[in-house]
Amino acid sequence: MKSEQEGDYLEEDASQENGIIQPTQYSSISPPASPVEQDEPFSTYFEEKVHIPENGNQVFSFRKLWAFTGPGFLMSIAYLDPGNIESDLQSGAKAGFKLLWVLLVATIIGLLLQRLAARLGVVTGMHLAEVCNRQYPTVPRIILWLMVELAIIGSDMQEVIGCAIALNLLSVGRIPLWAGVLITITDTFVFLFLDKYGLRKLEAFFGFLITVMAVSFGYEYVLVKPDQGELLKGMFVPYCADCGPVQLEQAVGIVGAVIMPHNIYLHSALVKSIYSLLLVPEVDRKNKKEVKEANKYFFIESSIALFVSFLINSFIICFFWSWLQNTECNATGSPHTDLFPLNNGTLEVDIYKGGVVLGCFFGPAALYIWAIGILAAGQSSTMTGTYSGQFVMEGFLNLRWSRFARVLLTRSIAITPTLLVAIFQDVQHLTGMNDFLNVLQSMQLPFALIPILTFTSLTSIMNDFANGLVWKISGGIVILVVCAINMYFVVVYVTALNSIPLYVLAAFLSVAYLCFVGYLAWHCLVALGVSCLDFGSRVRNTPAMLVEEQSECDP
Repeated sequence: MKSEQEGDYLEEDASQENGIIQPTQYSSISPPASPVEQDEPFSTYFEEKVHIPENGNQVFSFRKLWAFTGPGFLMSIAYLDPGNIESDLQSGAKAGFKLLWVLLVATIIGLLLQRLAARLGVVTGMHLAEVCNRQYPTVPRIILWLMVELAIIGSDMQEVIGCAIALNLLSVGRIPLWAGVLITITDTFVFLFLDKYGLRKLEAFFGFLITVMAVSFGYEYVLVKPDQGELLKGMFVPYCADCGPVQLEQAVGIVGAVIMPHNIYLHSALVKSIYSLLLVPEVDRKNKKEVKEANKYFFIESSIALFVSFLINSFIICFFWSWLQNTECNATGSPHTDLFPLNNGTLEVDIYKGGVVLGCFFGPAALYIWAIGILAAGQSSTMTGTYSGQFVMEGFLNLRWSRFARVLLTRSIAITPTLLVAIFQDVQHLTGMNDFLNVLQSMQLPFALIPILTFTSLTSIMNDFANGLVWKISGGIVILVVCAINMYFVVVYVTALNSIPLYVLAAFLSVAYLCFVGYLAWHCLVALGVSCLDFGSRVRNTPAMLVEEQSECDP
């Protein structure tokens, strides 16, 4: 049994071995006691204090769950961004109900990974980017930050373009793509300052956007009336009859679209920020009972939020499959008949063509409702993407800039490539860009999944809340499978380029990429307990275990 002293968080930021300070060794983390007590507090965007009701000896309290509600629903918006919606469309068009079980499994895996992110924020009082800043040396830390920024830029481009497409549909083509991008960027600045009116008002706004998505896509689902028996079979029977490479590639795309790297960083930051405001009664991170209770309620809230996102994604897959075969626009006077194949073949859909199809089959009202849903998805995910960029930049670079400067910088990072795409790309031909951005984000997944498993497995960081053996093994397997699946997606995309120079460039980048992933994986394996690999590693669970760990592999 651990002593009380071992159970407390260690205060030093660097370990000392043989009288020599080791600033590069993984150090234990002491959570800040209170935002007020810090000289340079984390620049949270939320200032409204949230009351935690007393529940006596109750095992569960809805009032207490409500107090912890917020971060999970904000996090779940990333599961409903335009990139996910387009992946749903493609899945419905190419595989019908057969891959619903893949979406279900991917959402469950996402929930388990989000649980690790939430626990890190609650237990340490720091989010993943801040922990990476403390624990990794300078060069790996900068490379890691750049990789995460690439993932955020790719996601941001999908979200902004999605909003621009929705505005184009709502205006019947009067608002061009580039103008929609500018409008989206401008209104995002406005919406991001809603938190100044109170945390609950901001959460209510995000809740409203999620409700708009649920109602919009739910309306289309009811309108189409898919076969419920086939739906349930596709959701709970892990089998894909008569499936080939096309369906396999689509299944990989579903996993890559659902599990997004920057969302791990975002969730740990949101949980840490919200938890810091639960001060009535005052929260004590060193109180194991209170921390355990917070972890429980944050997990329940995340489960509910991701269940809602799963339903919405399922709506989209189901109603598109129900009538997207042998498509031929039958609405009189439609200006988009040129988008439909003349040979009654299957239409290659994206979020733009999806709205057009709905308008052709069910009238203009269906098109506008679809566009409103896409606009809500794009706008909400753009806002959370901007929060991700700010948390990541502050954490990795230890920035303490003004609020406006942070928003301006993080929004500007993605505006240039997005505007270039909007100016030079036709709104009807954006599927190729979306595939490229999905590949880009798939490649960045290890740079979120490996660090979160590493740090949540270290006793020196998580104390009594470090991952147990089951979580270490299952987490390692999940991360290995997810990364392998997404790397397959990357290989399929690269081989389809049919260009020798691009093959050479891809090979060069792959070597550098795999070397860095191997570096992170090495530290992760040592943290998971494979101490035989601990030759010069910076990973230590606790100073007391140092000698024992080093001698485990001795003869």
